Amino acid sequence: MNSGVEVGVVLLAAGRASRMGDQSGHKLLAAFDGEVLIRKMAGTALSSAARQTVVVTGHRCADIAASLSGLDLALVHNPEFASGMASSLRRGLGALEPEIAGALVLLGDMPGLTSVHLNRLIDAFAANRGEAIIRACDGERRGNPVILPRAAFPAAMGLSGDVGARTLVESGTWPVIDIEIGPAARLDVDTPDAVRAAGGVIETSGRD
Repeated sequence: MNSGVEVGVVLLAAGRASRMGDQSGHKLLAAFDGEVLIRKMAGTALSSAARQTVVVTGHRCADIAASLSGLDLALVHNPEFASGMASSLRRGLGALEPEIAGALVLLGDMPGLTSVHLNRLIDAFAANRGEAIIRACDGERRGNPVILPRAAFPAAMGLSGDVGARTLVESGTWPVIDIEIGPAARLDVDTPDAVRAAGGVIETSGRD
């Protein structure tokens, strides 16, 4: 299915979820259909055609790791998570196997995504021989996830602060292919209202 062009998932789960506020728990520990969100996201990655899944932890790393117990993935802790997303992206890319031709950068707070969506992106990456950036979209609206080709890894390693793959996507250095996956490309849950609107149940215990 992937024509030998292997993709690894970098699942970003290190942030402080500051927009949830002090009384609403961690968004990645909210429950969706009885399953903690970060475990749901990891399951989506593991059910896809990706060769490897790396989860980058930071804030509340012990709770995140416990939520992922028993899953066939690599956990990488980012002690610099407070510096912003770039440090987590660097850690995740650095943990990918040498055979990986592209990194599917997956945000931890997008509960609408399924393995079918990820496979659509992975197939497009393979069809472009691993040489293009693949970006999910909802009609004319650009979204997430994105797949970065290995040729973009060195540039990603040079990022700093609270910037992610978007900087590379918009650099014009690599061709960008938009793949339609529908509203899931735009649905994230940054606030308590967003968690509830998406069908989630906010964490009620174990908060910092």
